[in-house]
Amino acid sequence: MKSEKKQGRPRAFDAKAVIGQAREVFWDRGFSAASLDNLSAATKLNRPSLYGAFGDKEDLYLDTLEGYREDSLVILSAALNPALPLRENLARIYAEALKIYLHGETAARGCFLISTATAEAIQHDRVREVLRRSLNEFDDAIKERMELSVEQGELPADTDAATLAKLASAVMHSLAVRARAGDTRETLEAIARSGVDFVCGRR
Repeated sequence: MKSEKKQGRPRAFDAKAVIGQAREVFWDRGFSAASLDNLSAATKLNRPSLYGAFGDKEDLYLDTLEGYREDSLVILSAALNPALPLRENLARIYAEALKIYLHGETAARGCFLISTATAEAIQHDRVREVLRRSLNEFDDAIKERMELSVEQGELPADTDAATLAKLASAVMHSLAVRARAGDTRETLEAIARSGVDFVCGRR
């Protein structure tokens, strides 16, 4: 959201709630197909109010991406509780991801970031930057937990934590794409279990 706007009467709306409502539109329609009329109807704000508070459509979309990134990091941090075994950490990450990916009014929508930002990253530099930064932050959080697992002997001493973290993330991205493509929960949960086994080894 634009950091500084003209001084005047306080806004009569909750900016965070509006960003959440706009996210639903972008998630269902994608950035390009989401019209200002769609966004205005969903947020119950007319175009001048949307422009005044958030800038153009791309600015608003970037706000929704940043909000999703922040929400995802909170969920990821909770799932990576170091008091739990790494195996359980990863299982929780994938379970929480599937709760999001399988949600949708008409069909499973997958990951908001993967489903929408990857399609816009080539034409929109700022979208590509948020996408890259978000993926790197997710990877770094998992890598940090894996480094602790190496120290504690859960993973072999010669583990490449950075690469293994990216592979763990890749499982999550695959779940997102396959959920959007219509794979069943049972199929996705089987992939998630195999992902945990791949990282941690079979019991």
